[in-house]
Amino acid sequence: MRFTKLLSAAAVSLLATGAMAQDWPAGPVDYIIPFGPGGESDITARLQQPYFAEQTGQQLVVQYQPGGGGAVGWSQLNTMSDDGSVIMGVNLPHIVIQPQTGDVGYQTDDLAVVHMFHYTPDAILVNADSDFQTLEDLVAFAKENPKQTIFSGSGKGSANHLAQVSFDEAAGIETTYVPFQGTGAAVTALLGNQVTAEWGYTTVAAQQGEAVRMLAVAMEERHPAFPDVPTFRELGYDLVGGAYRGVAVPNSASDEVKQAVADAISAINADESFRKKMIDGGFAMLDVAYGPDMDAFMAARKELYTNAAKSAGIIE
Repeated sequence: MRFTKLLSAAAVSLLATGAMAQDWPAGPVDYIIPFGPGGESDITARLQQPYFAEQTGQQLVVQYQPGGGGAVGWSQLNTMSDDGSVIMGVNLPHIVIQPQTGDVGYQTDDLAVVHMFHYTPDAILVNADSDFQTLEDLVAFAKENPKQTIFSGSGKGSANHLAQVSFDEAAGIETTYVPFQGTGAAVTALLGNQVTAEWGYTTVAAQQGEAVRMLAVAMEERHPAFPDVPTFRELGYDLVGGAYRGVAVPNSASDEVKQAVADAISAINADESFRKKMIDGGFAMLDVAYGPDMDAFMAARKELYTNAAKSAGIIE
């Protein structure tokens, strides 16, 4: 009898959660991107829009709130409506490193991250006509010519920069990193032969095609769109990571709202046509949702990024 009552109570709880999930969203959902239009966060949001509408019957309304490398938006998230009518894009390592470099109006733990849906894996790229055919070619040159291997990459403290620091330590080399204002400018420097190579992302290779050659990708397994490009791990370097993207809600939102948002994003991620578009674009799929898995994921990334940032002298 007691077991039956426990089952009944659990069923009521599940039904209540399910009803909440079915009731959400009650109307259009504002999806705030804390950057300007045209970047990878925006591209992803635009790809997610039609799938969200198909699955929920409501519109996902993309808006922009740029400034401070995302900090302007993230510092205001917890002042916004917590009923699920507002979600905001979040990026790693941004939300880990920014609060440790000064007062940016928020702390990492202030943000209720409910789903991380993909990452753009770090990668080393060279021009198609570069003499460096393999990663070992580049490492050998760097060992013989300390600090003479010049990398372009996105800004100081970015995923690219932290990857460069970690790789230099793992490979026993000293290279020079030149931070640019975003991936686009770093690509321009590479294509213009202003640098030796680029710490970029697999998305750069997808966009530039035969103009560049990717030497290695920071994934656990090879990227489906680039089956001939080895991972760093295959080549003996324990490097997996990149720029991670997901969504957060105000931290005062109920557990039911947090779960409903996470479930909606998970459902989009599971759609095969959506996954194909993302993979073809050079993204690597991820599905870390609200709950213990998210807590463990964030703790691990925070430790990794903090250690790399200390090595780079970005934080003390």
